[in-house]
Amino acid sequence: MTTDRQSLPQLFWSFFKIGLFTFGGGYAMIPLIQREVIDRTGWIRREEFLDLLTLAQSVPGPIAVNTSVFVGYKLHGLRGAAAALLGTVLPSFAIILAIAVFFAGIRHNPVVDAAFKGMRPAVVALIIGPVISLSQGMHRSMFLVIAASAFAVWGLGWSPVYLLCGAAAAGIAWELLTTGRNRSRIGK
Repeated sequence: MTTDRQSLPQLFWSFFKIGLFTFGGGYAMIPLIQREVIDRTGWIRREEFLDLLTLAQSVPGPIAVNTSVFVGYKLHGLRGAAAALLGTVLPSFAIILAIAVFFAGIRHNPVVDAAFKGMRPAVVALIIGPVISLSQGMHRSMFLVIAASAFAVWGLGWSPVYLLCGAAAAGIAWELLTTGRNRSRIGK
């Protein structure tokens, strides 16, 4: 964990900007979080970010909020988690509150509806971008696992929960198996 007190406000501000300028939900925030915590600040290594994303997706709640909490906790413990969480949700809360108070009738406005329809392709691109970027470090055989998982969920109707539990068990078994092999080689 980092102990620099100046970085708590920086952590809050980084996630506040992400929360303020993201449209399209949690998955659309992932590329912005990735750019901020890996590329711009260097707070998290790419491999650690993949682990945090996996964990964020495995627990209940919005993925962007979970990811911000995990990043904040990794950097500064509970205070970092709170700073990142507040930074992430405060802009949305304020905007939704303002919309609820002042603009409740605009949802059925044709101009507003057209603007939201126009943003949909950009949101899809924001989701696909980090998937491609994060997949660059993966072994090619993992793409077969991805395709099989996608087919199991969409083609066969399997619950993603079962796939995540199975994948976690397989990952643990693989790690134990390879660690055991490496120890036996070292012992010889």
